Amino acid sequence: MTSNVAKAKAESAIQLAKQAERLSLLPPNQDSEEAVASTAVEAKFITPRDPVIETSNGDRLPGVPPDEAQKLNKLKDEVDGRDSTSSTTASGGISQREQQEYVGNAQQSPSEETLDGSDHPGDQFEEPRRSLRTAASPSQTSPLFPPLPLYGPPSLLRNLQCATFRISSCFLSLGFLAVIVLGSAFTSIPLMFRHIGLRLTFRNPDARRPFHVEEERRKKLRQEEAKAWKHKRRQRRCSIKIREDSEEDAGCDEFIPTEGGRDPLVCDVSYYARRVGLDIEEFKVQTEDGFIIDLWHVYNPKEYVPVSSAKRHWRTPDIFPHGFVGDGLANGASGSQYSNGKRRYPVLMIHGLLQSSGAYCCNDDDSLAFFLCKSGYDVWLGNNRCGFNPEHKLLKYSDPRMWAWNIRQMGVLDLPALISRVLSETGFEKLGLICHSQGTTQTFVSLAKEQRPDLGAKISVFCALAPAVYAGPLIGKMYFKFMRVISPAMFRIFFGIHSFIPFMMTMHSTLPGKLYGAMGYRVFSFLFNWTDDRWDRNLRDRQFIFAPVYVSAESMRWWLGRECFAKQKCILATREEGLLEDEEDEEHKYYTHNKRLTAVANGTLDGVKQKDRGRFAWYDEQVPPFALWIGGADELVDGRRLLRRFETGREPHVRLVHSKVIEEYEHLDVLWAMDSIDKVGKEVREVVWKTAPQWARKVCRTPKDCNNF
Repeated sequence: MTSNVAKAKAESAIQLAKQAERLSLLPPNQDSEEAVASTAVEAKFITPRDPVIETSNGDRLPGVPPDEAQKLNKLKDEVDGRDSTSSTTASGGISQREQQEYVGNAQQSPSEETLDGSDHPGDQFEEPRRSLRTAASPSQTSPLFPPLPLYGPPSLLRNLQCATFRISSCFLSLGFLAVIVLGSAFTSIPLMFRHIGLRLTFRNPDARRPFHVEEERRKKLRQEEAKAWKHKRRQRRCSIKIREDSEEDAGCDEFIPTEGGRDPLVCDVSYYARRVGLDIEEFKVQTEDGFIIDLWHVYNPKEYVPVSSAKRHWRTPDIFPHGFVGDGLANGASGSQYSNGKRRYPVLMIHGLLQSSGAYCCNDDDSLAFFLCKSGYDVWLGNNRCGFNPEHKLLKYSDPRMWAWNIRQMGVLDLPALISRVLSETGFEKLGLICHSQGTTQTFVSLAKEQRPDLGAKISVFCALAPAVYAGPLIGKMYFKFMRVISPAMFRIFFGIHSFIPFMMTMHSTLPGKLYGAMGYRVFSFLFNWTDDRWDRNLRDRQFIFAPVYVSAESMRWWLGRECFAKQKCILATREEGLLEDEEDEEHKYYTHNKRLTAVANGTLDGVKQKDRGRFAWYDEQVPPFALWIGGADELVDGRRLLRRFETGREPHVRLVHSKVIEEYEHLDVLWAMDSIDKVGKEVREVVWKTAPQWARKVCRTPKDCNNF
């Protein structure tokens, strides 16, 4: 009997070593300290479908298929003599004891006395944490989130595979990009001739633009400011005393620009912040799977001192650590610098697809980030993994595991890491979350009851700008159909297993700003069918200087490939569920508009109770309040359908505190339209303050024009 047990353990140890080799950073034949330190020892489940690998030195590697992670843990338990089934459940991998503790902790609520700044609230009210050690693999693969490919440590075969995909994708993706560029050029020819015809007849083609007069006024004002700035610089070079003048200006103006002159079109958000009297400091954040991502903090230099680079460095991958709120009050970046009554309520902003959060900083004082900062909020700009500078704690750019992620990882891993760091630096329990396009997608995914619904306890309101949940008619365009028709294997041959068309980043870094801005606009306008009619055209080149960023080919396959969003037309429901919703909506619309069947509209049809409209709800009672701003002319996504879902009771737990359809707005107009501050920004400012917790409003300054709330 003893010998059989020992033999079984030995067999499990051999299998464990082989499984650990498949999931480690480096192959075992590399006899080095780095190889030993980066050996896979355990799989930690963030959610039942999102495991990450922990190495022997405590670092993290990106996720692997859940069954592979479960196999590693099971073999480890067998070798250690633990029962691998006693602590897991089929419903999600949390033991019964842990579930009871989780529910008990979640029912506790912080007292106002604890959160008014007199004590450390984080020491008394902590985020209930799920076990990362135990989880069961899901019983079936979700058609919305198929498993990602598994790439092991470097080997001759894997290196050959990577080289093959790199070579094939280099030529094929460049050909695809060339077709797109040529297509955008050809479709611009009729517009060019139309403009030439108007010029030849002594008419101004720009006079038809809706904000032409305001554009010209702002252009003239910027020219005058540039001349004034140049004059000041000339005075400095001539050693003319101007310090007293600057101090006088500072006394009458709260925000004094420290940069000016002609716009050099630089990819630097802090430069554009300084042009409007603000500044930005950069924090590094480590996600739970080891990626290092950028977090930008917008601040007023007259009332805030930037923290040291050591304090802005990335920390451990654990989120919401014990005592994080109290520590933020004592040692955080902004939590420790503002006294009660003068504190700023934190707001986190997340960008859209192929963009960075620089998209919120392109329009001078009409930039949403700068507007909210000057209104009195503590503004933080989050960027998703890779961005402009791909970085991981262990992996290098050439490693395909660096790029094995999609929208799911951005929502389940990037977003919580950013929220945790902002709250840790500000000393608050909650923040306002503002997202655009893809940023809304990752948030809607993250808050779903199968993902990380407990994250809702950290969000006072979720403001979704151009929410990307349902696909718009644009998904049927020819070049999108091409991506949807080809198989996953062919997609990887065309676009590789690393970054998606990295040549775009080469163009971004080498082309002159004006040429790149003009080309970028034409290409994206051709792809997504939007126009610059409502933008300040004189700032358009600046708006495209912060895009594109590095994204994974797997992420683009999730959006456009044959399996996920492009096929299902929704981020959280299959196509079949969507068709069923449409049928039920049509029935509901018919019955509620037919006066002869009012009894049916009230709930009965021939004595049969109508179906529960919330039976396929995505969210549970932990979901935060939602606010939506939808472009009525947006062809990229269908925001009206999402609004209809909330208004018709399909999400009984969702509290919609604000919704607005701006009929003339396209997808990017919610950020860049010249009247976006009036139609979006001011409402966002009010909604965030109205939904802020009562205890937070006691210790924070009231944002501008929000005294009535």
